[in-house]
Amino acid sequence: MKPKFYNIDNILVSKNLFTKKFSCDLEKCKGACCTMKSDYGAPLLEPEIEEIKKIYDIVKNYLPEHSIKEIEKNGFWEEKEGMLLTKSIRKRDCVFVYWDGDIAKCAIEKAYFDKKIKFRKPISCHLFPIRITNFGGPTLKFEEYQECKPALKKGKKENTNVIEFCKDSLTRGLGKQFYKQLQKINGK
Repeated sequence: MKPKFYNIDNILVSKNLFTKKFSCDLEKCKGACCTMKSDYGAPLLEPEIEEIKKIYDIVKNYLPEHSIKEIEKNGFWEEKEGMLLTKSIRKRDCVFVYWDGDIAKCAIEKAYFDKKIKFRKPISCHLFPIRITNFGGPTLKFEEYQECKPALKKGKKENTNVIEFCKDSLTRGLGKQFYKQLQKINGK
């Protein structure tokens, strides 16, 4: 049986990241990754919590009033089962969601693109649909959701795999050298 992972610098990388075609189609999914029904929000790293605390006064200018009230009453993060997570509203919308028409978007990322802050968004959000799990060490795997079916179709049409789609986030999270190794495996 062939292994289903590549080992790159002691990080296991699922082979399906190279074979799955994927390219977000916001017009069809409507930003579902920010509004999925779940008991868990987006994973956070401790330094990200501190960074978001520093930039919150800027980010809140992009948030709807109900999100500001929620954050100011209950905070924007929680710990569950040893994981640090963003909070959600009604177990659905991330507290940092704002609406651009009928599409859910990230207020942190909006402030970043408006050049108001230097932090783009939590790395777990930026890496999506890649999830980092830990099976005795970091493991990168493709997280498939029904809501992302349009992204699979668009990825096939554009001939873009998950590795290519997540180039910026993989480079940000794991470095340029790591991404170069992914490119070699990807044949690029």
